[in-house]
Amino acid sequence: MSTPKTKEGQYQVIVEAAEERGVERFGLRSSESWYNDPKHLVFRLSRYKFVSKMLSGKEHALEVGCGDGFGCRIVQAEVKKLTAIDFDPVFIEDVKARMVPKWAFDVFVHDMLDGPVPGDFDCMYSLDVLEHIRSEDERTFLNNAFASLRAQGVAIIGLPSLESQPYASPQSKLGHINCKSAPDLKALLLDYFYTVFIFSMNDEVVHTGFHKMANYVFAVCAGRR
Repeated sequence: MSTPKTKEGQYQVIVEAAEERGVERFGLRSSESWYNDPKHLVFRLSRYKFVSKMLSGKEHALEVGCGDGFGCRIVQAEVKKLTAIDFDPVFIEDVKARMVPKWAFDVFVHDMLDGPVPGDFDCMYSLDVLEHIRSEDERTFLNNAFASLRAQGVAIIGLPSLESQPYASPQSKLGHINCKSAPDLKALLLDYFYTVFIFSMNDEVVHTGFHKMANYVFAVCAGRR
C-alpha cells in the first residue's frame, strides 16, 4: 500500500512518522479523561507545564505519584533527568508499556508511606497525591518525599483546594480525603521549608489571586529546614 500524500507538503512528515513508528496512545487515566471530560486533560497538563517552568534547568527531578505518566514529558523537556514513582503497579506497567526511547525515564513502584526513594534529587514534585493521603499519614508521606531532596532542593506540591470540593465529581470525592485550603497547605509545608510560595489555579490558569476562589493550589518550596 502506498503512503498517502497530504495536500500540503509540510504535513507529509506526520504521515511518514506514523508509518515509521506508529501512533502513540494515551495512558490509562488520560484516555479516560479524553473520553469523558476532554477539558480536564488540558487542566492536568497545564499543571505539569507550571511545574516544568518552575524546575527548568534542574539536574534530577523526582515525581511522586506519576499515575499513567502522561504529563511526564512536559517536565522531562525542562530537566536533565526524571525519575517517577507510583504506588499502583497497574499505572507503572502502563507507563512502561508506552515508553519510547526518545522519552525514556526511570519509573518504578514505590509507596511513599513505606520510606524514601533511593537517590539524590535537586527537585521533586507531587501533583494530585496529597489529597489521597490520610491526614494522620501526611507527615510520614512528606518526610519520606523530601528525604532524598538536597538541602538546596526545590519541592512543588499541588492539589485540589478544600473550597473546590463541593463542586468535585462523585468519583473524585471518593479519593479526596485530605484536601487543604491554601493557608493550611502553606502552614504544613513551612515545617519542612523556610520559604513556601502559594499559587492559585483555576482551570488552566495559574495566578496569585484570592485562594478561596481557586479550584487548585500549588506550593513551591525552597530551603529545607
